[in-house]
Amino acid sequence: MPELADVFRAAGPAYREKYASQMLPSHRRAMRDIEDCRTEAMGGKLFACDAADCPELRYVYHSCRNRHCPKCHGDETRRWLDAQRSRLPTGAYYLLTFTLPAELRELSRSRQRKVYSILMRSAAQALLKLAADPRFLGATPGILAVLHTWTRAMLYHPHVHFLVTAGGLAPDGQSWVETRNPRFLVSGKALGLIFRAKVRDALVAAGFIKLVPAAVWKKGWVVHVQHAGSGDKVLDYLARYVFRIAITNKRIERFDAGQVTFSYQDSKTRQTKRCVLPAEHFIQRFLQHVLPRGFTKVRYYGLFSSACKHKLDKARAMLPRDSPAPELKPETTAAEQTVADAGKLQLDLCPACRRGRMRLIEVLPRRWRPP
Repeated sequence: MPELADVFRAAGPAYREKYASQMLPSHRRAMRDIEDCRTEAMGGKLFACDAADCPELRYVYHSCRNRHCPKCHGDETRRWLDAQRSRLPTGAYYLLTFTLPAELRELSRSRQRKVYSILMRSAAQALLKLAADPRFLGATPGILAVLHTWTRAMLYHPHVHFLVTAGGLAPDGQSWVETRNPRFLVSGKALGLIFRAKVRDALVAAGFIKLVPAAVWKKGWVVHVQHAGSGDKVLDYLARYVFRIAITNKRIERFDAGQVTFSYQDSKTRQTKRCVLPAEHFIQRFLQHVLPRGFTKVRYYGLFSSACKHKLDKARAMLPRDSPAPELKPETTAAEQTVADAGKLQLDLCPACRRGRMRLIEVLPRRWRPP
């Protein structure tokens, strides 16, 4: 099966030459890293069987660790999940989705760092404002925010997912306030109105308001609110969202004659569909989801913010104890398993002779090349 790296290696040189003056450094870096991931260009280790009559050698190359690479981040997902389980309170949660209207997507694509931050911050401010109202919650909830920019077909669709506690810490910090209705956190309609106003104020402050069609401020902004269950199932779901990229290798079905065929699930019918694109258009569609270097796509607000650590500790003490968490079992490819087991090879039996042990004999340096 073809991989994203195969498309980049075959069509990438022509793409970089054609769009040399337009490509962002982050796009060049992502392409280079994905092409080199787990190849000799990244360097690695060479293992050999210690049996005198066995010539078996095994190369294990390093991962690129680029956050947009489809081969990386299995271990990172597990570590992140463990860290969240150790700090987030148990209990019920809600999943909220804030989406930028289509009229703002051109602006967000051209000024990603600024507009993505406005999207996340404005959504958090809107929710915290409404949650503080005694008619809804009258307390401060914990918010874990994750930015996404794509649809299942890799179309540009910037939105942010919020994992929100079904309750919050009272203003006096002495009690935990439960939601009035287990199925209802806040009004989605009211939340959309406040979210729209917060984004508009932020765009005015940034000097971008003249770049936005006036009609967008007269239309309703929809915020999707749903109950998301409780405990570990919610975290397992979100952990996969945190390190998910626009497309995985298993969805790329064919790459021939300069055309890339990939599958996706239709969000309405749940049926599997296929999209066929010229390699150039496929690369363009992928790269528009590469985030600016250093941009933080996972953020914490309200009770989960770093400034509220002592309040979060107090809230956790008020809630039931954490239950033992089941282990997250993300899908692992054979290549990923080989790399994950690289450190164990020195104790492994030789796969060829089944008598000797695989021993590290050489560390292979990385071959640096410009992005």
